[in-house]
Amino acid sequence: MITRETVIGDVLKVNPKAAEILMSKGLGCIGCPSSQMESLEDAADIHGIDVKELVDSLNEGLSLKKEIQSEMFCYQCEQTVGGKGCVKVGVCGKNANIAALQDLLIHQLKGIGFYGYKAMEKGIELSDEMDRFMMDGLFTTLTNVNFHDERLVQLINKANEMKKEVKALAGNVDIKGFEEADYMAPSLVEDMIEDAAKFGVMVDKSLNEDIRSLRELCVYGLKGMAAYGHHAYVLGFTNKEVNKFFYKGLMSTLDNNLSVSDLVGLNMELGQVNFKIMELLDKANTGSYGHPEPTEVLITKKKGPFIVISGHDLKDLKQLLEQTEGKGINIYTHGEMLPGHAYPELKKYSHLVGNFGGAWQDQQKEFDNIPGAILMTTNCIQKPKESYMDRIFTSGVVAFPGCDHILADENGVKDFSEVINHALELGGWNEDEDEKKILVGFGHNATLSHANEIVGAVKEGLIKHFFLIGGCDGAKSGRNYYTELATSLPSDTVIMTLACGKYRFNKLDFGTVAGLPRLLDVGQCNDAYSAVKIALALADAFECGVNDLPLSIILSWYEQKAVCILLTLLSLDIKNIKLGPTLPAFISPNVLQVLVDNFGISPITNAENDIKEILG
Repeated sequence: MITRETVIGDVLKVNPKAAEILMSKGLGCIGCPSSQMESLEDAADIHGIDVKELVDSLNEGLSLKKEIQSEMFCYQCEQTVGGKGCVKVGVCGKNANIAALQDLLIHQLKGIGFYGYKAMEKGIELSDEMDRFMMDGLFTTLTNVNFHDERLVQLINKANEMKKEVKALAGNVDIKGFEEADYMAPSLVEDMIEDAAKFGVMVDKSLNEDIRSLRELCVYGLKGMAAYGHHAYVLGFTNKEVNKFFYKGLMSTLDNNLSVSDLVGLNMELGQVNFKIMELLDKANTGSYGHPEPTEVLITKKKGPFIVISGHDLKDLKQLLEQTEGKGINIYTHGEMLPGHAYPELKKYSHLVGNFGGAWQDQQKEFDNIPGAILMTTNCIQKPKESYMDRIFTSGVVAFPGCDHILADENGVKDFSEVINHALELGGWNEDEDEKKILVGFGHNATLSHANEIVGAVKEGLIKHFFLIGGCDGAKSGRNYYTELATSLPSDTVIMTLACGKYRFNKLDFGTVAGLPRLLDVGQCNDAYSAVKIALALADAFECGVNDLPLSIILSWYEQKAVCILLTLLSLDIKNIKLGPTLPAFISPNVLQVLVDNFGISPITNAENDIKEILG
C-alpha cells in the first residue's frame, strides 16, 4: 500500500496510471528527475495539497486497497499453524496478499533461474546485478523480512525486466517441460495477486508429496543461502561459481523429470554450496572487521540517548557507529547483532556500549515505549506496536508498512541521520542500571587458539563431552527445552552456541572447565561455519571423524537459514543431529525416513531423556 512516505518515483513504477492521478491532483512536475526523489508528503507540502487525500486517491485509483485475499498457504517456518500450514494469515503476521506476492516473486525467480542457467551453460557470464537480484529476491521472501506490498510489487516488476534480459542472453533454448519459465507477471497489484493463485505451494494437487517436499526444501534452503550471499556481497565478496547454484536450484524445481533421488542429491549439493557461502561470508566479515575476540558485553542500560540495531548486517552496524561517533549516542546491539561486539574493528568504538534485550520474538514487549530509536537491518521484524512505530526504521531487504526505510546510495553508503536525530529527540534512559556482562567472541580463530589445551583436557578426562546447542529462537511452546538441556548438563561438558537460540541460556553463569569457559558463544547463525571448522580441527587432532568425536549437535530451527545450515551439516555427513522443537511441516514422512535412515536425524524429546541417551 502507498503511504505518505512513499517516494514519487516508486509510485510511478507501481503503475503507469499513477502519473495521471498525480497530475490530476496538481503535481504537474512529476517528469522532473528531482521531483521523483521526493516523498508524497514532501511534494504535497510544496504544492499545498492534502497528503491524506492524495495517498487515498492513489491507493483507490491503483486498487492498492484491494480486499485481502481470504486464502493462502505457507508452511516454511517452524511456527506454522498446527504444524501443517498457515491458510488464513501467517503466524509471522503476513496477510494472504503478501503471501501471494511472495509466491509470485519466487515463481518469477524460477524462470530467471532457468534462462540464467541455460546462458551459463553456453559460457555466458551473468552480471553482478543479476546475481544480486536473485539473492535479494529470495532473501526478501524469508520469514519476518518483508511485509510491504509496494516493495514486493517493485521486485516483481523488476523480475520481468531481468527475465527479458537473461532470456535474450540465453538465446535459442529448448523450453519443453519448462514452459512456466516464460511467465511474465502483470503490472497491476490486483492482477498479480490473482495470478499468484496459479503458483502456490499446494496448487498442483496431483504432485507427488515427496517431490513437493524436496522441491520446497530446496527453495527454503536457497532462501537461507541467499541471506548469507547478500551479506557477503555488500562487503564486496562474491563467487560466481557459488552464485551459479541459485539458478540451477531454482530451475530444478520446475523440472518434472527429476526423481526423489535426484532431488535428494540436489539438496545435498545445496548444503555443500552453502558451506562455501558461509566460508565466503566468514572471510568477508573477518577480512573487514578482524577475527572475533573473547569480549565481555554489557547487557544492562546506560543513561543517555541511544539506538538499538537489530538483524545481522555488520556493515550497517559499522556505518552507524561511524556516523554516531562523538554525538553522545550509545549504540546497543539486539538479537543476532550481539556477536558484533567481538570484532576488533567494531568494538573499537567506545559508544558501542552493550546489547539490549533478547531474541527477536520478544521485541514487541522490549521495544514498547522505548525512549530510543531502533534500526532493523534484516529479519526478524514483527509488526511494530503503535508505541514505537514512529521510532523504528528499516534498511536493506527488510520492510514493514509505516516504517521509514533507509536506502543505500550507489556506493552502498546509508545516511542514518534521520535515525540519529530521532534518538537525540527521544532522550534515552534517565539513569544507569547496575552492570551485568556476558562473554562472546569464540569463533573458530579464538577457540582453536586454545586447541592444545582443549585436546589435553579431553585426554585427561577433564572435558567429557561437547554440545552444540543453537539455532533459531521462537515464540512457540517447547523451546524451554534448550534452557533445561543446557542447565542440566554435567560440569565436565562444554557448550558451544550460536544464533539467537543462545538467548535461552546465554545470560546464565556456566562457570569454567579446565580453565576455559564452559559456554562458548560462536556467533551468528552463519557462524555455523566456525562450529564446523572447530569440529573438523578437533577431529584432525584426535585422528578420527567428526562423528567419532564426543560431540552432540542439538539444533533449534525457526526459519529458512536454519534449513540451509541443516543441509550443510548433512552434506558433510554429520550424523545423529537432534532437531526441534518440532520437525518441519514441509518434510514428508518418506523424506523424513530418508533423513533418519541415512543420517540418524531425530526429534528432541525432553532434556533428561536426551542427556541420558547421549551420555549414557
